[in-house]
Amino acid sequence: MQSDPNFHQASQTETQAQSKITNPETGHADGSRKRSLLGRFSRRSFLGRAGVLTATGVTAGVMSPLLSSTRKGDIVQAQNVVGSERVFDDNNFVQKAYNVRVQAAKQQLDLGVVPQPTNGDEERYPNKIASDSRGLPHDKRGEVNLEAYNSVTKPLTTLDPNDFEKIILGGGRKLVSPLGPLAISLEGPNADQLGIPVPPVLDSAEQAAEAVELYWHALLRDVPFNKFHDNTDDHKVLAAVEDLNKLSAFRGPKQNGYVTPQTLFRGSANYIDKSDASGRTTRYVTPPGVLDGPYISQFLLREIPFNTQVISPLIRTALPGNDFLTTFDEWLLVQNGSDSGRSINYDPKRRYVSTVRDLGELAHIGGALFFGALLILSGINAPLSPTNPYNNSKTLTPGIGTFATGYFQTLLLLAPSRAIRASYWRKYYVSRRLRPEAYGGLVYNNLVNKTQYPINSELLNSKALAQTFSTFGTYLLPQAYPEGAPFHPAYTSGAGAIAGVQATLLKAAFNEDFVIPNPVVPDPNDPTKVIPYNGSQLTVGGELNKLAANYAIGRDIGGIHWRSDVAAALALGEEVAIGILRDEKLGYVEKFDGFRLTKFDGTKITI
Repeated sequence: MQSDPNFHQASQTETQAQSKITNPETGHADGSRKRSLLGRFSRRSFLGRAGVLTATGVTAGVMSPLLSSTRKGDIVQAQNVVGSERVFDDNNFVQKAYNVRVQAAKQQLDLGVVPQPTNGDEERYPNKIASDSRGLPHDKRGEVNLEAYNSVTKPLTTLDPNDFEKIILGGGRKLVSPLGPLAISLEGPNADQLGIPVPPVLDSAEQAAEAVELYWHALLRDVPFNKFHDNTDDHKVLAAVEDLNKLSAFRGPKQNGYVTPQTLFRGSANYIDKSDASGRTTRYVTPPGVLDGPYISQFLLREIPFNTQVISPLIRTALPGNDFLTTFDEWLLVQNGSDSGRSINYDPKRRYVSTVRDLGELAHIGGALFFGALLILSGINAPLSPTNPYNNSKTLTPGIGTFATGYFQTLLLLAPSRAIRASYWRKYYVSRRLRPEAYGGLVYNNLVNKTQYPINSELLNSKALAQTFSTFGTYLLPQAYPEGAPFHPAYTSGAGAIAGVQATLLKAAFNEDFVIPNPVVPDPNDPTKVIPYNGSQLTVGGELNKLAANYAIGRDIGGIHWRSDVAAALALGEEVAIGILRDEKLGYVEKFDGFRLTKFDGTKITI
């Protein structure tokens, strides 16, 4: 998937030929023996073996250091060159590579470890109602079988892969990647070296506020985003704004202290106070650009140029009425690890992301996203970062090895796995937070079966819950996906961590202040088309932040994550990206002042 025109690799034939030269004692390829053999080749012997080189290699001058020529008639004849030696100091280069790797390792070691506090809910509730247990067997009320729950926590303590094979599952679906976070990352920080806030506790007003927002996500799924502006006449949008403003602990974006239609459902990031080892002192921020202009990022609305091809921004999306886990039997079936048996009914006509449901479905399936953003930025000739060392070179241009867009493309493909390791570390080995669908089951049981689960009254008294019952006939949280959430704990959001790491890498690659030309919005009368947007200027940095927020909040809209899952994950992914860039910088030889970028909290940093 390389898109850089400077990309070059050795021919397969040449590689295979070289690999055949082996050490007779070890049976492995031996580079020094290969050079010795080549040194003994005569001119005719060498030319006789030219078949191991491709015609392209000869044409490109692969042999030019070894051969010169004289003309005899119309035939060019090669001359012998005896004792030719490369002047490059291989040993020094290898030693330098070793030193850089040691320095990178020392850099990560010096980070040390950070406190990994939990919110205490797993210990607080012996029946594990505040902990993720989906996929395990549950009783008829939805409480987990404790033997099965302990079969999950045991291997998370012993770290023995064999113990993971003894987990007691309730159905056919499997748990997702609990061993992944234990992999050692060779780029950037290790999974347990980054501090994040602890999530809200089960009975808190903050968790209730997050639940109120999720119920409104379900109620507004078929509302177009062009209704999310401060002079809107949409009664559902206005009702959601009024309800959220009544909450004592809602942490989403606000203007002058209030939720408005323009701030509704927009993204936020949450940073830990590193001086507070409890993880409870946090700082919610709205990333620059997230509140500017249309809800949907320009990077989701433009065609993506991919060499000779174009990727369309039109998406396959679900029709209205695709809401799942709204009956208790279906809900319990999924909690026990089975499929719901239902599927999404898709709209036969593809369109731009234009409704709340559309964004949830985009986040469900995914798309080109940040890779697409990189290609779009290249296609509109967005300038590279002002610190790119090739900007002022009179003789050199960057390639895929360093500093070209193709180089950042490779980092974009690498970084998600490192961010997921950090995210899943929190999921399995620290928080084990319950998913919103499980919380909805507690709410349902309290109101229908008269249980006394500790649900904060701010949710129970909300307009969102009452409206959900009158619309869907249930107190469960309606899901946009028939399978509900993936089978791993909620905190932090893996999608949010991926969004955070990739957006940060792109902000390091490009000039964040560049104004995106010819912005568009979906046509309100025909969402298969776009029309010009004529509002405030939209910058690369702001729209990358918005893209990260769109993708991460899209998972909330689906019903599978809490706002705090996403907000902490964006900041977590950002730190992973900073660590990767810090390590990468050690290996450059270019004169380079460092990567400069703006964090999600608006802080400008140089790496």
